[in-house]
Amino acid sequence: MPTLSRLSFVTYLCFVMHFAEQSQAAETITYVGYPNCIELRNETTRVVLCAEAGGRVLVYALAGENALYLEEEDRGKDYVPGERASMSAGRFDIGPEKIIPRRDLLWSGKWQGEITAERSAKLTSQKDSVTGTQLVRDFRLAKEGSHLSCTQTIFNISDGVTEWCHWSRTFARGNGICVIPLTTNSRFPNNYVMYETGNLINLRPTDPNIRTRNGFLEITGVPKEPKLGMDSYAGWFGYLMPHDVMFVKRYKVYPERVYNEVAGLTISIWYPEEKRVELEPIGPRERLNPGESASFTEDWWLLPYEFPTPGQSADLRKLNELVQKSTTLKQRAK
Repeated sequence: MPTLSRLSFVTYLCFVMHFAEQSQAAETITYVGYPNCIELRNETTRVVLCAEAGGRVLVYALAGENALYLEEEDRGKDYVPGERASMSAGRFDIGPEKIIPRRDLLWSGKWQGEITAERSAKLTSQKDSVTGTQLVRDFRLAKEGSHLSCTQTIFNISDGVTEWCHWSRTFARGNGICVIPLTTNSRFPNNYVMYETGNLINLRPTDPNIRTRNGFLEITGVPKEPKLGMDSYAGWFGYLMPHDVMFVKRYKVYPERVYNEVAGLTISIWYPEEKRVELEPIGPRERLNPGESASFTEDWWLLPYEFPTPGQSADLRKLNELVQKSTTLKQRAK
């Protein structure tokens, strides 16, 4: 049996190492000035995670088109370590919004990033004494397709009981259409509430850009007030984007548990004018004793979907079929 010479073996080893490097689906990069970002990728989808400021998703892109609103891409300068960073793009948080104290260390502080496997990474916050919490975010991109699993774990590092909830605050690109499947027995007469001036919550709002149609709540444009809340238990919603992509979020819901936002929300949508729309699944209250933890997972997809032309409405039946077919458990990353 022929054997490789020493030179041939070294050449062969270099080739193997080069091939492995080229096919690596997770690596550390610098992106818009942020050092130590982690890039996850497959043939069609790219994800960039930022540990430097806030433990965020900077890029979630299908075929090179970022679905997230990233303010840093428009500011014309790179991030300077120590400066306050723009809190745009794929943000996560804990709530409830009106109760939780200010938590700059978790919200905008430096996190620790780690590649954990092929197309997988972990971001870990510093320990925050104000909330008695440390957060860990695990991300996993599917081998094929756009499915991204995002799991946030809340750790109680205090000496007492904490009662926080998962609060997603993802900024997608603006001027799209939100489609939220409705479930029976909503507490809200019009299936949503609108937060108005000051601390007022309108329980029976009406708005020309918000309607109920064929079992869905549709937000078709900028409402009178930007912050809206829903109590749907469908466990998913979609956001149709003008570049012909639908951003879908799936997550578990718990009808028997307490949702401790003021209005008991499972979803919030913040829809201001122009640049961005905030897509916010909200988790139930997690009552944790010292040393305990709780996790909440959002599953994201980007699905090709032709944006309705002016005067046209989305075909909600076909949209629902697409979501159910494309985001089933069989499609999820192993």
